[in-house]
Amino acid sequence: MTSEEGVVLTVVSGEPEAEIVCGLLRSAGIECGYRDTEAIDSSLEDFTAAGPREILVRDSDLEGARDLLKQSEKA
Repeated sequence: MTSEEGVVLTVVSGEPEAEIVCGLLRSAGIECGYRDTEAIDSSLEDFTAAGPREILVRDSDLEGARDLLKQSEKA
C-alpha cells in the first residue's frame, strides 16, 4: 500500500509498534502500511529509523480497523 492510497488510522511510537499493529490488521484481512510522520524534523531523519509512524489503511477499511484496534486494547 502506498501513502497515496491510505488514510491515517493512528500514530504509533515507532517501527516495531507499527509492525505489530499492521500484523494485527493484516491477520484480519485489512491491508495496511506505515510511514514516518511529519514529527521527525531533524537533519538526520533520512538516516534514522526512530520516531513515530502513521498507520495507513484504505478509506473503506477505516471503521473496521478502528473497531479492531479498540477490541485489541480491551484484551
